Amino acid sequence: MTDTFDFVVVGGGSGGCAVASRLSEDPNTSVALLEAGGSGDNWVVTTPGALILMVSGKVNNWAFDTVPQAGLNGRIGYQPRGKTLGGSSAINAMVYIRGHRQDYDQWASLGNTGWSYADVLPYFKRSEDNEELDGEYHGKGGPLHVSGSRSDNPVRETFLQAAREAQFRIREDFNADEQEGLGTYQVTQKNGERWSAARGYIHPFMATRANLRVETNAQATRILFEGKRAVGVEFRQGKEIRQIRARREVILSAGAFQTPQLLMLSGVGDSAALAKHGIESRHHLPGVGQNLQDHPDFVFGFTSDAPHFAGLSFGGIARIFKGIAQYRRERRGPMTSNIAECGGFLKTRPDLDVPDIQLHFCMAMVSDHGRKPRWGTGFSCHVCLLRPKSKGSVWLQSADPFAAPAIDPNFLGEEADLHAMVAGFRMTRRLLDAPALKAMQTSDVFTAGVESDDDIKKTLRQYVDTVYHPVGTCKMGVNDSLAVVDPKLKVYGLEGLRVVDASIMPTLIGGNTNAPTIMIGEKAADMIKAEMRG
Repeated sequence: MTDTFDFVVVGGGSGGCAVASRLSEDPNTSVALLEAGGSGDNWVVTTPGALILMVSGKVNNWAFDTVPQAGLNGRIGYQPRGKTLGGSSAINAMVYIRGHRQDYDQWASLGNTGWSYADVLPYFKRSEDNEELDGEYHGKGGPLHVSGSRSDNPVRETFLQAAREAQFRIREDFNADEQEGLGTYQVTQKNGERWSAARGYIHPFMATRANLRVETNAQATRILFEGKRAVGVEFRQGKEIRQIRARREVILSAGAFQTPQLLMLSGVGDSAALAKHGIESRHHLPGVGQNLQDHPDFVFGFTSDAPHFAGLSFGGIARIFKGIAQYRRERRGPMTSNIAECGGFLKTRPDLDVPDIQLHFCMAMVSDHGRKPRWGTGFSCHVCLLRPKSKGSVWLQSADPFAAPAIDPNFLGEEADLHAMVAGFRMTRRLLDAPALKAMQTSDVFTAGVESDDDIKKTLRQYVDTVYHPVGTCKMGVNDSLAVVDPKLKVYGLEGLRVVDASIMPTLIGGNTNAPTIMIGEKAADMIKAEMRG
């Protein structure tokens, strides 16, 4: 006997949690949510400071690698992705950013009716429960808790002082009418604990909604079709291969890498490429896996003996133990830190309409995503390029559903990206050389003596990698040969199949991608409900 539901959602990440929760608000609509990882509700997820344990290794993390990157001297990059309920919102740095209004207006200008900034703002607000901000740009009472950091780290003030000294404007709210400037980030936390998409949208209802079934440790292996109609999903749970049926729709929310992978495994994609793996074509859709976009990111690192930074030193380790005790007592202090507490958005040229770089200032010195521990304490500052011209792709390495997909972000593939990142490097250094931050540095770990443009380019190719924002591999579009879904997020040429995650973004937004992916889930649920009523 195969279980049957109105909707089967594949992937319990930011988009999947939002769409599954909103659809299951109607007690007459049954929803099954399949998640390849665990339940995402233990201390490693809820304690913000534990994110380093997840990002750097295999805890709640797929920990993918890229193919060798030609623009990065042939290096293999790293792509952590959440593998648990909440998806990457359970392992990320919790920065609450929506992107620039112009990003969404651009989507609409490409023919994606209903996706302008004015169209999507209500969904950002509906999802949000902002502890500190309100007004026309913010929401109260939504499932996603947003607040200021409770780390109480005095370095935040030092960062703002340096920003003033370097003559950058200070921005109180990056999600209001303007984005440009530097400041401190709001985070997806409540009372000092991480607030993942699962915590907001799924955990509260797992026991109370009889129409919502959540299957964890359930990895989808293929979509089941009858002709051109998606009718269910095959998945592995433990050692068992099971099937689950969908009366109305299968909704793919497995993320920018695994949604296209699952489509291709199921015969949807470029038919010639699938034939190489012996996969019979169900529907030729050449855009599946194309249009991968991600923010290339460089990290400055400094050692410091200031007593406010995380790291491996006798003082740093003592601070961690003291911080754990404080966190247990009052949910404040260093263990509530999202590490990337400050940052902002800057224009490398005054003639730009929108900021083209984003900074993440971190209260620890991180090398290679935390995978190369160093003795000593310090701080770091990421600079990423917000709208890179380089595009990459995702494809199958084999027909084995448990093999990782091949991932090629094509970082610095276009020369223009390298030039823009040189400008971003110089602008960020202007901030880091300001007296307030300079005074805290004992050594410059990666960029000492790097002065000329050629030196900077060499350093960028040596160190650039992802800042964890892959999108675009099932792009939304109209009259576009690479579009995979229409503006209602329905897969072209098939029935009963939608994509609801960051892979539908036609272009990469200028900022962190978690809040926008939750917005996509919220909007998708509304579109589906409207069709059910209609």
